[in-house]
Amino acid sequence: MAAATITLDELRNAFEELQADGLRLAGGLNDLSQRATVYHHVYKESGGNHIFPLIAAHGALWARSWFSFGMKLGKVLSWQYAFNSETRKNKLTKLEEFANVFRDINRRVCVDVYANFHFTKRYGQHPDASKVVPADLLQAVNRIHSANESGVELTDDERREVFTAHFLSEQQHIVGPTIEKAVAEFDWPLLRSLALRPVIRFAYFRRPFLFRDFTNKEERIAKGLTAFNAGAKAGWRNVEQDLRKYDVLPEQFFAKPIEYFASLRETILASPAAG
Repeated sequence: MAAATITLDELRNAFEELQADGLRLAGGLNDLSQRATVYHHVYKESGGNHIFPLIAAHGALWARSWFSFGMKLGKVLSWQYAFNSETRKNKLTKLEEFANVFRDINRRVCVDVYANFHFTKRYGQHPDASKVVPADLLQAVNRIHSANESGVELTDDERREVFTAHFLSEQQHIVGPTIEKAVAEFDWPLLRSLALRPVIRFAYFRRPFLFRDFTNKEERIAKGLTAFNAGAKAGWRNVEQDLRKYDVLPEQFFAKPIEYFASLRETILASPAAG
């Protein structure tokens, strides 16, 4: 069926099917390394022009150790409630729920990246595509597909424009509203304060950077662009290879990443979907 003859309802159904596949590929809340593989797949499929998923892969792998550290710290600090076991248990439960919000953000962004990329690759030029994917994001990702079709490698300035459009879209539709709600519901001021001041240490950074307030949208945007600029300076091939430094992804991933993802995708999507 020619893309231009597809109805808006069919477009929406196609997008929902990609979202469903993306959700299964993104895995459970703790499957951060699996999501890194999905992110990396989109980066490779883009011909190296879509930088957002490459940096998101670093974010997913870095977050494994950050969540582990946060939970251990929470258990230590919870001993201030040693004489009230119910309060201590409640605080640790709330901490786990708060961490799960951030894990779920990572999962939802992964689904969004996967669905948006593959949808626009198939239907990005359809006159109704902007009714499914926000217009600014559609234009940015279509730029990647046009470059790939022409065998053109985007410049870093062009990649930054695409990255910014995608980053801002995720902040507006997923990250910002979810964080605001989670922070309002997390009643443990000390841990909340520490959690919102993460020290970001992506493997390709020359030096880490500290958030003053992760709830601040402007700071998240500024730090996101800092992560992009650091990658551009390091070189994207080096940024990709530095995924190895987390000691999480298997050697098969680095040896044959395209085949590795294809096998993972086939295995996951061939299995029965969870009820």
